[in-house]
Amino acid sequence: MKERGSGSRDMALTALFAALIAVGAFIRIPVPVVPFTLQFLFANLAGLLLGPKSGASAAGLYMAAGLIGLPVFTGGGGPWYVMNPTFGYIVGFAAGAWIAGKIAWSREKKSFALLLCASFANIAVVYLFGVVYYWFAASYFAGSPVAVLTLLLYCVVLAAPGDVALCFVSAAIAVKVIPRIGGGKH
Repeated sequence: MKERGSGSRDMALTALFAALIAVGAFIRIPVPVVPFTLQFLFANLAGLLLGPKSGASAAGLYMAAGLIGLPVFTGGGGPWYVMNPTFGYIVGFAAGAWIAGKIAWSREKKSFALLLCASFANIAVVYLFGVVYYWFAASYFAGSPVAVLTLLLYCVVLAAPGDVALCFVSAAIAVKVIPRIGGGKH
């Protein structure tokens, strides 16, 4: 199935999802040890609902807004944010939304299973970007290398349960919303 065109409706939806990702950065779920926000939920929904190009564009617009200084990231904003060890997750939102959209939009019928697989692929990409960038930033920007097992514990093992739950939530939302926004037959 082809992604919708780039008309004003798609631009508005792209901007809306960029704003939702920004809002998601400040919706914190209180859990011990690692911060948990709803950014991934909205970045994933952008890919699932808007398709690969528009979904990645929404996450890219969010990233650009933060880098020009708008305080949309969990820790503020500005070009120096690229030095933050968690910036890789933000880059991963764009790459992951593209992957999720590519998988979700590869078939005319958008089943829950397809959308869940797309969501799991998304989280794998986000974690890959996030963990690699975290290691790089800690080692080279901060001068404090992190042991691989410690990195995996804090950046994957402790964070994954919440994000896996968000994969199920976003697939359940998307399977209901896609037919209503003209995203294919169900």
